[in-house]
Amino acid sequence: MRTTSPLTDTPAPHRWTVAVLGPGGVGGLLAGLLSRAGHRVICVAGEDTARALRQDGIRVRSGQFGDFTAPVEADTELREPVGLCLVTVKHTALTAALERIPPQVLGDGLVLPLLNGIEHPAALRERYGARRVVPGTIRVESTRIAPGTIEHGSPFTEIDLTGTAERLGPLTAMFEAAGVHTRPVADETAALWAKLTFLAPFALLTTRYGLTIGEVRTGRRAELAALVAEAAAVSGACGVPADPARTLARYDAFPAGAKSSMQRDAEAGRPLELDAIGGALLRAAERHGVPTPVASRLMSELTTTA
Repeated sequence: MRTTSPLTDTPAPHRWTVAVLGPGGVGGLLAGLLSRAGHRVICVAGEDTARALRQDGIRVRSGQFGDFTAPVEADTELREPVGLCLVTVKHTALTAALERIPPQVLGDGLVLPLLNGIEHPAALRERYGARRVVPGTIRVESTRIAPGTIEHGSPFTEIDLTGTAERLGPLTAMFEAAGVHTRPVADETAALWAKLTFLAPFALLTTRYGLTIGEVRTGRRAELAALVAEAAAVSGACGVPADPARTLARYDAFPAGAKSSMQRDAEAGRPLELDAIGGALLRAAERHGVPTPVASRLMSELTTTA
């Protein structure tokens, strides 16, 4: 099979080889979609998960994409170069998980992290090199309910890739052809903060009170509005203006029964991404002298109960 580096100006190959580090709710959904679209997908995970994926593939239940099963390869470590490596583990597992993707094995492939938070790109660039890393964000509600079984609940799946349209054209086209609405965004800082200003209030409030977003936006709307205003103020201080009214409107349009991934982690007794989400927000607020009383209280209460 002919291969072409995605870092060149030459056309993308028809069939990509994609590694997925962390085939959970997000990674598993994308692995299934890319495999169904005809690409070679190698999922990198723990031995039990890898064994299940080799045997049964990825099973997706989705209102947007339908129910389907797609075959994937699986291993506990990346053992050959790939054109793209999706990093879709939880931030709490990132450091250990990266040991499964040795830089010398990756080759010239792109590294696309779709993680919560704003501080992970620096660590990935230090490990893999600045040119390889293309930070991105994804808007989706998707959950792994068993190894290789993914339940996709949102009526949308959207990715923003940070970089120029010219450089990211082949990657954008690959995702679009698989059914994932994808667009390049020139400003990395703006893209990451746009997600954090939406995610932080959603994650902190749904997790703290054990409520869906529909219950939060009605029963605790004043607290939601105050937290959205704090996040917008911090984002603005970091050079990325945010519109609190627009953020609230997005919550109002979200499926009422939606839960944040942090809330699902809390319900399952898994480690919480408090530091990557709330911690990053508070550290930025402290650097710029922005008061965040609601976020600080919620973080304190969640840290105590976690």
